Amino acid sequence: MVEKILPRDRLLEAVAADRRAGRTIAFANGIFDLLHVGHVRYLRAAAAEADCLVVAVNDDVTAGGKGPGRPILTAAVRAELVAALRGVNYVTIFAEPTVTELLMLLKPDVHCKGTDYTAETVPEREAVRAYGGRIAIVGDPKDHSTRDLLRRIRG
Repeated sequence: MVEKILPRDRLLEAVAADRRAGRTIAFANGIFDLLHVGHVRYLRAAAAEADCLVVAVNDDVTAGGKGPGRPILTAAVRAELVAALRGVNYVTIFAEPTVTELLMLLKPDVHCKGTDYTAETVPEREAVRAYGGRIAIVGDPKDHSTRDLLRRIRG
């Protein structure tokens, strides 16, 4: 099996090869701290939007914006968990505050965001429109969260 967790340069090569083979590319991103059913449903729906799914996972610094003690799991562990999911072709870790730079490099056919967004509130919408991609809002209603899980665990 080809390694799924790739640094940016190898990811660009892999996506270019997929494009040469005629495959379409979907892109999703998130922190994925304490993987839960909402994450799985989001990524499953994102994978259905194209032939290949690239998932960008926030690094530990940008994931720390979720609050004290976050992330629970390191970026390397979160990336490994996401890579283990069926339908995910590639995973990369990113350190920028948004995925705009990565989107402009990869130019995926579709940029997938969860149902807590609309096409008009996706932060990267202008970048996606600039290169001719489309935005898809995917997954189930946002009634699952790591924050809620942590609250239940901590009692």
